[in-house]
Amino acid sequence: MGYRIFLAGASGVIGRRLTPLLRDAGHHVTGTTRSAEKAAALRALGAEPVVVDVFDAERLSREVASAKPDIVIHQLTDLPKGPDGAFLQGALEGNARVRDEGTRNLVRAALAAGAQRLIAQSIAWMYAPGPEPHAEEDPLDVDARGDRSISVRGVVALETLALNSPPLSGTVLRYGHLYGPGTGSSGPPQSAPLHVDAAAYAALLVVERPATGVYNFAEPNGYVATGKARTQLAWSSDLRLPASFRAGQ
Repeated sequence: MGYRIFLAGASGVIGRRLTPLLRDAGHHVTGTTRSAEKAAALRALGAEPVVVDVFDAERLSREVASAKPDIVIHQLTDLPKGPDGAFLQGALEGNARVRDEGTRNLVRAALAAGAQRLIAQSIAWMYAPGPEPHAEEDPLDVDARGDRSISVRGVVALETLALNSPPLSGTVLRYGHLYGPGTGSSGPPQSAPLHVDAAAYAALLVVERPATGVYNFAEPNGYVATGKARTQLAWSSDLRLPASFRAGQ
């Protein structure tokens, strides 16, 4: 028997890969987008589309309540789309706002709707300086300065809300640097790379192997350790979507 899932960010880079995986695993997906133009594409992927902005707390709460989810998945980001420095600065602030205010709104909506679990996207390169590779229990870089401090602030807010909002059971997915379709990077980055398909599979595995706490996800590298995900979730960085799922993307 499948779960009822509210996928926030279904039209995003990972959401578009995750939606058909959840559908084919027998789950009912309500997926969000901020763009009415993307609703039809989400329906074609197997989601019941909802057009809503995570910063519209009142409407978001109504939509989550209407979906009656067992699980809420947070795959929302506000990513840069170009190399311009000023734009990047705005994107950093936008991402931090999504992770803080956006997560807060989503958690409140999930609690009000009676959801049981929250699975939230985070990032795996915010650890404080120290021995590498970093395991999940290593501290985050809360003393960071400059642009990095903006990202750390958002990550700390997101993870604190995801893991400490009872009775929600929380899981945090610390993803490495994404590459692959839709990411703007066709080849693996030098530091903690992660193919977008393997990232989507990570979320599916957490849905189907109920696990709480924090997990790192990346290809073999010297910066973050991924043994916990490989052992407890049977996750592999080699996982890829079937070609039929990638058609037209």
